[in-house]
Amino acid sequence: MAPSLATADITKHLQSVLPPTGREALATSVLPALLNSIASIAVALRAAHHVALAGGTNAFGDDQLNVDVASENLVREALARCPTVATASSEEDPVERSVSSVSPSSSEVYTVGFDPLDGSSIIAPNWTVGTIAGVWDGATAIGSRPADAQVAAVLGVYGPRTTAIVALRVPGQQQPVCMELGYTESSQEKGDGHWDIVHANVSLVTSTPPKTRYFAPANARAAAEDSNYRDLVLHYITSKYTLRYSGGLVPDLVHMFTKKHGIYLSPVTAASKAKLRRLYELCPVALVMECAGGKALDAATGASVLDTPLAHTDERGGLICGTAEEVDKAVEWLGREAK
Repeated sequence: MAPSLATADITKHLQSVLPPTGREALATSVLPALLNSIASIAVALRAAHHVALAGGTNAFGDDQLNVDVASENLVREALARCPTVATASSEEDPVERSVSSVSPSSSEVYTVGFDPLDGSSIIAPNWTVGTIAGVWDGATAIGSRPADAQVAAVLGVYGPRTTAIVALRVPGQQQPVCMELGYTESSQEKGDGHWDIVHANVSLVTSTPPKTRYFAPANARAAAEDSNYRDLVLHYITSKYTLRYSGGLVPDLVHMFTKKHGIYLSPVTAASKAKLRRLYELCPVALVMECAGGKALDAATGASVLDTPLAHTDERGGLICGTAEEVDKAVEWLGREAK
């Protein structure tokens, strides 16, 4: 049995922060479907005590786990019930496949790009993992500039609690929105339950300096090849920043929102190549960051992740994101001439 959606209050809240016309399906169908799939995945993961290879690989050649496949299926099943989602693609199946026949008269047409289970490499030891999804205007994301076409993003978090960060930025909206929702089950056996608003305004902007500064250095191998990255990590240590790095993109980012401060770095070198895919990870993460008042920049160029049109589903890049001031400092540091 699929979990029941979000309470009516959640849908009403989504409608209240979106333009009064033209986004009804986004508030009542698309985002609810993604939230339902996150709740379903949470239920499935609790019973997945044997994490193992599923016996195949995805189109990128990555080994698939049984939990990857199960999560993929649950998201697609939820999207199949959305009459305005024309296509969807994922890190497990990176082809924009038809989901439904959208009516020619529909004012809303969407495609969804998602990573069904980000952090599957750390799920066996029972660490927190997540789901990442981006919602784009139109039947394809390819060729679109993310800053214009990506209108919503969701980060699902599977830890002691099941939560979701939802970001919205659409044309005509008064201001971007970033909120945190929490899922409560009514019956563990049935998996039904409801979503509530935990924080209506998730923000990295604060009027007072943080008491503690946090850093999460991903792709640590690159520090052996890039002296600037190595020196930056040492700078954080000597400046008494607190290390908060789990190896999972979603929990590390959500930690920033909880503490209202943080910097996540995943630079790229010739030997330590980019692993994060723009459509399924970088673009949704960047939208969430910007809606929360932070920044998300390409680690190689220093440009906004959302500025460059998407070329294909396997496009990859590095990432520097978090508190705006920290991101600017990191970009400057990493761009220094080698000693």
